[in-house]
Amino acid sequence: MSKQGSSLKDSLQNVFAASAILIAFVVAYLLFINIMGNPVNFEGGNPKGSPLEGNILGIIYKGGFIVPILITCLLVLIIFTIERTITLTRAKGKGQLNAFVRNLQSLLADDKIEEAVEACDKQRGSLANVMKAGLVRYRNLQKDTELEKDQKILSIQKAFEEATALETPMLSKNMVFFSTLASISVLIGLIGTVLGMIRAFAALAQSGAPDALALSTGISEALVNTAFGISGSTLSIIAFNYFSTTIDAYTFKIDEAGFSLTQNFAASLRNN
Repeated sequence: MSKQGSSLKDSLQNVFAASAILIAFVVAYLLFINIMGNPVNFEGGNPKGSPLEGNILGIIYKGGFIVPILITCLLVLIIFTIERTITLTRAKGKGQLNAFVRNLQSLLADDKIEEAVEACDKQRGSLANVMKAGLVRYRNLQKDTELEKDQKILSIQKAFEEATALETPMLSKNMVFFSTLASISVLIGLIGTVLGMIRAFAALAQSGAPDALALSTGISEALVNTAFGISGSTLSIIAFNYFSTTIDAYTFKIDEAGFSLTQNFAASLRNN
């Protein structure tokens, strides 16, 4: 992948991220108004009244205007979880990585560089792209009669570094959304909790009998926002840790394969 192609891909990713957030908010707002705020969920068909007993949608609607924001966070989390899953699956390529690496090592041992390049083309993963760049440089350096042995080793190492620098950013792209959602979901939920408690205490502070409807609305608002905030944060942390572990393992395989090829090339130079 060229730098120009990488830049174009970054631009498309940024557009996708902005569009995903906007679409998630619109969907969350429509769900909040049309589904959760549906009059059939409330006593007397009045969304301003109490929700029907046991009606979860009506109870969530009473969480107030913070709820659509929290639903947006959950939808964004789902969108980027799907996006990362698809991206990392494509980056893995076809077949088992361990079997692919062993096959390359076997081909290298027999000096079948062209066959190894063809295997990379068939595998079509990020590891295959990095290895292909190294293999092409490997064959070119074998034919080079001007460079010293140390220069050849440095050259093939540089080929791996350049190829890796183009591939690895794609693996960690959009991971910042998970860490951000883990932080802001619980904070946004806390804002809703505080607002709900303010409403509840305001109902208690009235002279005479407390306003039961305002009191229950305030408590519902506090608890619903707390639940959404904690849920969003917890799921974001789980997703972040899972994808981080997957990316680290994959990056390690790329480094391991690159080191193996470099060592193989260095050994071939010594033998010659």
